[in-house]
Amino acid sequence: MADQPTTTFDVENAERLEKKYDTALATRDNGPWLAQVLYLVSIAFAAYHVYTAGFGTPVEHVHMGIHLTGLFILIFAGFPLIRTQSALEYHPNRWFRFGNVPIFDWLFIVLGVCAALFLAVSWTGLSVMGIEVPEQMLRQGDPSMPDLLFGTALVVLVLEIARRSLGFVLPLIIMVFVLYALLGPYMPADVLKHPGVDWRQFINNMYFPSEGIFGVTLWVVSTVVFHFVLFGVVAQRMGLGQFFVDNAMILAGRYTGGPAKVSVVSSAFFGTISGSSIANTVSTGSLTIPNMKRMGYPGHFAGGVEAAASAGGQITPPIMGAASFLMAEFLEVPYTTIVIAALVPAMMHYIGVLSIVHFTARRLGLAGYAKDQLPRFLIVWREGWHTVVPLVALLVVLFSGYSPNMAAFIGLLLCIVVGFCSFARPLSLLVPAGLMTFILWKASNAGFSPVLAGFLAACVFIGLSHRRERHSFSNLFNSFHVGVQYALAVGAAAAAVGIVVGVINTTGVAFRLGFMVTNGARDMADVLHVLLGWLPLEIFTQPSIQQFLSLVLIAIACILMGAGLPTTALYIMLVSVAQPALAQLGVPALATHMFVLYYGVISEITPPVCASAYAAAGIAGANPFRTGVSAFTLGIGKLMVPMVFVYAPTMLLVLPEYFTWWSFIQVSLTCALGIFGIATAVSGFYLAPLNAGWRVLMAVAGLLLVAPSWGSDLAALAFAAPVLISQIRARRRGEGLVGEPVGPLPAERGGSAP
Repeated sequence: MADQPTTTFDVENAERLEKKYDTALATRDNGPWLAQVLYLVSIAFAAYHVYTAGFGTPVEHVHMGIHLTGLFILIFAGFPLIRTQSALEYHPNRWFRFGNVPIFDWLFIVLGVCAALFLAVSWTGLSVMGIEVPEQMLRQGDPSMPDLLFGTALVVLVLEIARRSLGFVLPLIIMVFVLYALLGPYMPADVLKHPGVDWRQFINNMYFPSEGIFGVTLWVVSTVVFHFVLFGVVAQRMGLGQFFVDNAMILAGRYTGGPAKVSVVSSAFFGTISGSSIANTVSTGSLTIPNMKRMGYPGHFAGGVEAAASAGGQITPPIMGAASFLMAEFLEVPYTTIVIAALVPAMMHYIGVLSIVHFTARRLGLAGYAKDQLPRFLIVWREGWHTVVPLVALLVVLFSGYSPNMAAFIGLLLCIVVGFCSFARPLSLLVPAGLMTFILWKASNAGFSPVLAGFLAACVFIGLSHRRERHSFSNLFNSFHVGVQYALAVGAAAAAVGIVVGVINTTGVAFRLGFMVTNGARDMADVLHVLLGWLPLEIFTQPSIQQFLSLVLIAIACILMGAGLPTTALYIMLVSVAQPALAQLGVPALATHMFVLYYGVISEITPPVCASAYAAAGIAGANPFRTGVSAFTLGIGKLMVPMVFVYAPTMLLVLPEYFTWWSFIQVSLTCALGIFGIATAVSGFYLAPLNAGWRVLMAVAGLLLVAPSWGSDLAALAFAAPVLISQIRARRRGEGLVGEPVGPLPAERGGSAP
């Protein structure tokens, strides 16, 4: 009998791996006293956001100022100026350091806090030491000297916290936009020239609310995204992570290539609550990657499966890496609209990954787990049903039309009730008592409907009455601390990307870039039309070629610009830059937003910058670049699906002017079959091994099926027919049966074959 699979989810091991592979979590050792102070600050930071989610958020400039204050304190105290091993270590005897934090970082903290809170303090006017600052309404458009000083400091320090937490890529991109705003008259291309703005006007646009740093990006992150990041961490550590893994084993473990399919399913489950693909990768990968290698998968392929599946979590409803809430805000549509629109495209991604996994397992002759190696359904649900209660309640509140931060508030408190409170700990009962009081209060003033209030009250009672083991409150505080650590990079990125949004609003550069893209695509289309225009298919007309090339250029730009950024930050930046170009092509707004999100997230598994794949490679002990290539190949469905819903928006379900049931079924079914066909070409196996020629034909047939038109579907059948006939004949001869290794040599199974 094969070795027993590893099925116990180790939270501490997952956290250790996340710190190892996610640079946003690599902080310095602050020594005992400052580490304790920062720990308490992070708990207070989390508690403030939880409280405001339930009882009301302060006005925008006050709330965002408090959020920035927390970011400045925790990032400058935790992240060194230059990340070296020495800078991360504790040096107690250096006179210019306090708590291992250099004096200049303490100065940055003080200056950052003052700059973040100055607007709140001076909003109605201020008079200090003979310096008169009028109320904000009078300063808008004509900033005072303190505004210029604090605004300049805020711009510089926001770029610095983004650099420290995320690296150089994002700040360098933002600096290009800043220089473009300041040097507009000197741009080399006429289409990019603009009158330019002086530094005074630039700070006015970046510092005052509604644009720039105190704009919609930081607002949504500080009122919604932060809460869902926190919910994901607490829910996972409360026991939901183990429940997901067990159910993935039950659903997929018994089938061909069981460990890899468990990886895909468990990562999809984790993606529903996770805001980070790296966190998703190491959480599930710490279990699934060793199991895949143990069963015979090459190391680079095992890591690629986990990375591709985890990156898919960022497009999986309901959370979608927290981008779903931003999308709803930008498009001014209900959150439920985004969730429904994202369902089918996300399914297409997982169909692609599962298909490649299945056919690769067939090629390698890898069976699933034996029955006695799998957890029992009744035992899993008897032991873990209670962990789903907070997630169900959160979704019910969301789909009942309440705000996302209210849903997160309810979900978080129910996590605490379910995982940390019991009758055996009388003091812990204050939490469920407080939550019940809150529910009754909301019901009494019509904040909650009677049905919803009754449902939530039942969730509190059920969550408190189960008999499973509870965690200590010290574990809860540790979860809050870890959640805040995850949210620091996202918050820094959101504040920094606000500068990009401000520059775009000031200069209109996005429309200029869109004009350049469409013009460049037109020139290339003219050349290609001369070569391909004789073909009878509509896709080879000049307008069709131009549109396709425009989409390809925008997709490439999204992949390059999204490299190494958190999902929320890359979405904000890409939708600001690329969406106008897509709008010029006549693409519906919802499809354009989904398009840039998909191609931005693909950067997570696109070499050479593919953070999720590198984390998976570290766990698998495989070559990072080769793991990245495997992950990119496995995510081929996510690469093609955005093109489908741009050409055929019926796939998104919620656009009535494009949707009919017949068109939806035709487009979705042929897309799934096309991805399925491409999976056989990638893996080199269908009913039996595929030689190089058959693989090419299946790849072409798959691409034609993915293209949403009847003409391409018929052409696909012509390409696929000889392959299918050949495969049926080979199957009848008994080639390629499960359990008969027909593919690579044993050397490949170790994960280090050339």
